[in-house]
Amino acid sequence: QVQLVESGGGLVQAGGSLKLSCAASGRTSSSGYMGWFRQAPGKEREFVSAITWSGVTTYYSDSVKGRFTISRDSAKNTVSLQMNSLKPEDTAAYYCAAKLYYCSGSGCYERLAGYGYWGQGTQVTVSS
Repeated sequence: QVQLVESGGGLVQAGGSLKLSCAASGRTSSSGYMGWFRQAPGKEREFVSAITWSGVTTYYSDSVKGRFTISRDSAKNTVSLQMNSLKPEDTAAYYCAAKLYYCSGSGCYERLAGYGYWGQGTQVTVSS
């Protein structure tokens, strides 16, 4: 089992910044991905960003590319999401997730399926 605990959400004005963190414990892996997803009220959960467990390769959705940065601290077993230039449309519950294997196929890291472990979520609210 892998336990994931997010922190760092809150209320911020448009244009501001927040940093989310996710601490992983338990049976972690040397392969796979850690990802961030978000879900706004009335909408489906969507991919935001992912990073390989090694921390070498990162992925972003088009909506956050250039504004958000994902990083991994292997020593602390954490993954962070630095969010800059926040917009009201970034308002959502943000979830950390772990997929313990590498997948093949274009964009496979974006799909919820295969992320077998999820955190409890942290709320991000961006006011206009």
